[in-house]
Amino acid sequence: MDFAGIYDRYFAKVYNYVRYHVRLPAEADDITGRIFEAALDGLGSYDAARAPVQVWLFGIARNAVIDWARARNRRGEVFLDNMEEQAGTEPRVEDAFERKEEADRLLDAVSALDDRSRDIIALKFSSGMTNREIALMTGLGESNAGIIIYRAVKKLQATLAAEGKV
Repeated sequence: MDFAGIYDRYFAKVYNYVRYHVRLPAEADDITGRIFEAALDGLGSYDAARAPVQVWLFGIARNAVIDWARARNRRGEVFLDNMEEQAGTEPRVEDAFERKEEADRLLDAVSALDDRSRDIIALKFSSGMTNREIALMTGLGESNAGIIIYRAVKKLQATLAAEGKV
């Protein structure tokens, strides 16, 4: 697969994965750009026999997010900005506002998960990866990845239910 095909097929999934970890859209844009730059640089060394393209690309994305988090922690930064509504053609302002509130509540609940659970949830739901692909990427067993996903989803449901938002 050529780079343009990889970019077209996976850009939205990679960006969504990054947004699970990074609340500021401008930072998410920068990180996503760096991910695809690294993918372009490493495309010549990609070995399809070792892993599917999606697993390889999300390995790069995962490392980029980890590097960003480490750098942010070293600087002691705290980001309080809320997720911005993506541009769209929403006919009603109230609907857009409700969706933004729901997204904010979900991102707040996800941010309360431990790092491993948050990362695996992001891989599962932002990228659509299978448990097998997540296991291959993280070094966990496939059933262990499934259990972590199950427990994290239950925790998210409980958190949102406690807020009366489910």
